[in-house]
Amino acid sequence: MKFPTLSPLFAAASLALGLSTPALAQGTAGTSAVCQATSEQQVAALFDRWNASLRTLDPDKVVANYAPDGVLLPTVSNQPRTSPAEIRDYFVKFLKSEPQGTIDKRLIKIGCNVAQDVGTYTFRFKDGQSVKARYTYVYEWENGQWLIAHHHSSAMPEAMASAK
Repeated sequence: MKFPTLSPLFAAASLALGLSTPALAQGTAGTSAVCQATSEQQVAALFDRWNASLRTLDPDKVVANYAPDGVLLPTVSNQPRTSPAEIRDYFVKFLKSEPQGTIDKRLIKIGCNVAQDVGTYTFRFKDGQSVKARYTYVYEWENGQWLIAHHHSSAMPEAMASAK
């Protein structure tokens, strides 16, 4: 069987077209999905969005940042929160202390429809107390928006050891 030869101009045009289309990634079901473009600044702004929702003191506004199947491993609870109702229950209690977070140090990694924001932050509360903690946010592009798929926060071990 003989195959036609592509002209150099056609091959160059095909390559240019391929490079100008959105990146494709293999989906979990064997289908291709378009990768949502994002930047480190946009991922950092997702924490700001979450932190601003804390300021409202409305647990439903905080929960709206999480994917329906999102997981929260919170700083001040031993119970993993694996449903919107459980995540809401945590924030009903947590918001009573009027928390506000400040990022101390972070590392952002971006993949296809997933982004990670990992680092340390400090939470200040209305009573003047503060807690330094480590965090991980894993965001997924879902239904046209970035949502928290996994959020882990834990107090710094050194701070806990020095409190003893």
